[in-house]
Amino acid sequence: MLTILFLGDVVGEPGRNAVIAQLPRLKESHALDFIIVNGENAAGGRGITPKITIDLLRAGVSVITTGDHIWDQKEIFAFIDTEPRLLRPVNYPAGAPGNGSIVLETAKGKVGVTIVQGRTFMQPILENPFRAVAAAVEQMRAETPVIFVDAHAETTSEKIALGRFLDGKVSAVIGTHTHVQTADEQIFPGGTAFLCDAGMCGPANSILGRAIDPIVNRFVSNLPALFPVAKGDVRLCGVVVSIDETTGRALSIKRVNELISETQPPV
Repeated sequence: MLTILFLGDVVGEPGRNAVIAQLPRLKESHALDFIIVNGENAAGGRGITPKITIDLLRAGVSVITTGDHIWDQKEIFAFIDTEPRLLRPVNYPAGAPGNGSIVLETAKGKVGVTIVQGRTFMQPILENPFRAVAAAVEQMRAETPVIFVDAHAETTSEKIALGRFLDGKVSAVIGTHTHVQTADEQIFPGGTAFLCDAGMCGPANSILGRAIDPIVNRFVSNLPALFPVAKGDVRLCGVVVSIDETTGRALSIKRVNELISETQPPV
């Protein structure tokens, strides 16, 4: 059995500090073999930097997925081709910097990871996610049956459709982007674990990780405003999936949802 931890969108410094501090405890308590983190909001709530990427990898993260904010920090353009463990959505057109999938060796065999971005209510509108992820999965299945898909999309219907489309072809399809954890974890008939959204790793007393008042005022006034990352305790959200490494079928899926005090020391 191979056990993977996936943590949802990391928001700003509070989120990434909590993730880095808690990873050793999570790795021990869940007997983890592989850790994936969505880091697209890790730099001040928008994008990710080379330094943050390196910090997360050094903390024990195996692969970092992203999404629609991948290019918000401009230094990532020159960096992403040098670090294959940092993934941008696989459905960018040919010629885009970086890679959308990777296969890595572990003590229990190879693990494939890919990130695909939905198109409904999403910007920019990328290539067809179903066709792009199918091609990536087919290529990875030549190396391993253990494949994890981050479905970065706005609507539940598109993420469920991606999960059903990939059922029996991948080990897990876990949604990201909305920052709100859903409670629909399940294993589809073909053996694919699914959760519509993993949630976020970010400030709990917030609106999607951002300070409350500016966002409320934006809705009330319709006037533009800055949305700083909130402060305080962090809610750490994600999922643990156990997989039969010989078949790639999911054996179990369990949500992670923990409130981490900002004064709580790392374990």
